Amino acid sequence: MQKSSIHIVKEQISKSKKIVIISHYNPDGDAVGSSLALFHFFRHQGLDARVILPNPFPDFLNWMPGSEYVLIGYKHLNTAKRMLEEADMLFVVDMNAAHRSGRDLEDPIRNSPAFKVLIDHHPNPNLTCNYQYSTTKTTSTCELVYNFMAKRLKQKADITLEAARCIYTGMITDTGSLSYACNNPNTYRILSHIVKMGVNGEEIHRLVYDNYSESRMKLLGLSLCKRMNVLSEYATSIIYLSLKDLADFGYQMGDTEGFVNYGLSMKTVVFTAFFIQREDRIRISFRSKGSFDVGQFAAKHFGGGGHRNASAANYYSSLEEAIAEFKRILPQYQEEIVKFLGK
Repeated sequence: MQKSSIHIVKEQISKSKKIVIISHYNPDGDAVGSSLALFHFFRHQGLDARVILPNPFPDFLNWMPGSEYVLIGYKHLNTAKRMLEEADMLFVVDMNAAHRSGRDLEDPIRNSPAFKVLIDHHPNPNLTCNYQYSTTKTTSTCELVYNFMAKRLKQKADITLEAARCIYTGMITDTGSLSYACNNPNTYRILSHIVKMGVNGEEIHRLVYDNYSESRMKLLGLSLCKRMNVLSEYATSIIYLSLKDLADFGYQMGDTEGFVNYGLSMKTVVFTAFFIQREDRIRISFRSKGSFDVGQFAAKHFGGGGHRNASAANYYSSLEEAIAEFKRILPQYQEEIVKFLGK
């Protein structure tokens, strides 16, 4: 619930001496982009702003302006905790609850005495804060950050080219290069403005999507050739990767980014799940077409959550058991899934 007016937020910003910006564990383009966009916005005004990300972001985002200033929480946990304790203003972006930052930073976020601002596009926000700007009717948190700066604070002039490049990155990565969740004219008005500012969309596309390693491409080949199963009767596909698979191909953080979307690119598939084995859990990503709500599916069966067509969850057992559990549940949704194909 929004407890403070935007005027109080503006007043708080103007007198803040330490602004901290934080996002979710396993940060993606939208998390990094929204965090760094705010970082540049505040730095342009001469304010002391810092960014904390719980763990490293993908290598293909290392080019983003300001990325060298990001503090990685798990590598510098005591420093991150101290920053949260000393902040007089805390911006929580692209996550709807403190636990999404990971167990080490969850309590420090909640207990921070800072004036808290939540900017997010995930459903069901669950964080006690002083000001909340949250809606699911947007492409990305980066789009909300732009609106927050340009419309709510009415400080469009303080959006620098560096901030605009970060915003563009978050918007295109969270929509698969504007292929989904982007049927909103305001999205294109924002893109038009930041391109007029000098953002080179072709350059950013190349930096994000043509910046992969050879091992990553070979891992993708393994995923599609040897680790993908199509369950035709359920219009569903499954992709999985084991710890051995990752090790064999020299896995680096972010190498599997986007793999789940390949499982949905077939015309006969409406629902896909990507299982990736970690040391302590199985990370599952879900994607769907049409009205099948994978956010609710993830929440009900795997304790996860997300959007209608994109969600994720963790499963604390073996890879084989995670896949078996998914297959056990799937028949309950057969009719709902296949109706999108008109079967």
